[in-house]
Amino acid sequence: MSEKTLTRMDLSEAIFREVGLSRNDSAQIVESVLTHMSDALVDGEQVKVSSFGTFSVRDKAARVGRNPKTGEEVPISPRRVLTFRPSHLMKERVAEGNKR
Repeated sequence: MSEKTLTRMDLSEAIFREVGLSRNDSAQIVESVLTHMSDALVDGEQVKVSSFGTFSVRDKAARVGRNPKTGEEVPISPRRVLTFRPSHLMKERVAEGNKR
């Protein structure tokens, strides 16, 4: 697998090249989309991107964990976690990439 990471700048550059907007407008679009997505998740909404997947926030209850080094029990407080479930189309595309 490659060590490449897709960044905000990469996304805005792709919009610049493919749509023809200015670099500044492209960057603003990327920021706006990411802000809308994160605001929705903070508010407890799901974010579903067709043919890509669904982001959602899940509440995890308090539980007792264990320090693997010492074996000591440690309380883990309740928290909210972000989850992502890829669409079946995304799963298929990733699986196809494994065949290369």
